[in-house]
Amino acid sequence: MRRGLLFLFLAVGLAIGGPATFAAEGLPDPVYAAATVDKVRTSIYVGSITLEMPPFRHVAGGYESTYAARVFPYFFYNEKGRITIDLPDDHVRRLAAGERIEFVGRAQNLKGEPRRVEGHAIPADALSGTIKVRIWVSPKIELIFNSRYRFTGREG
Repeated sequence: MRRGLLFLFLAVGLAIGGPATFAAEGLPDPVYAAATVDKVRTSIYVGSITLEMPPFRHVAGGYESTYAARVFPYFFYNEKGRITIDLPDDHVRRLAAGERIEFVGRAQNLKGEPRRVEGHAIPADALSGTIKVRIWVSPKIELIFNSRYRFTGREG
């Protein structure tokens, strides 16, 4: 009887997206299904920009989230949008193994204006590390943000 219940719990767990789902997607572990990036801030001429993003969630070929940028004191430049980081599953496995990786991505604000994104991540351990992100808001204006990332699983 106990074996039957254990099998049932395992079968239900796998059916609703347990570890087998992530193995099929190529992720090394379900904990890599979501990632957080600490709120970041960078200086600009006579001001600063703060960038906040809710947890990134794993999608085919990378991670995506939304963002909110607050520009002080130039509040009229504040913006919100979506950001996608192209991060193939083999890059996630390399991070988990302790390797530095480069990445690219894109963002688009709610007005439809595109933003080019590039950066790198340096793991401190299998689940966290530092991240450097460059975001181009125009062909001549590049913002650089340094922060920390942490893989957090499904709920972020």
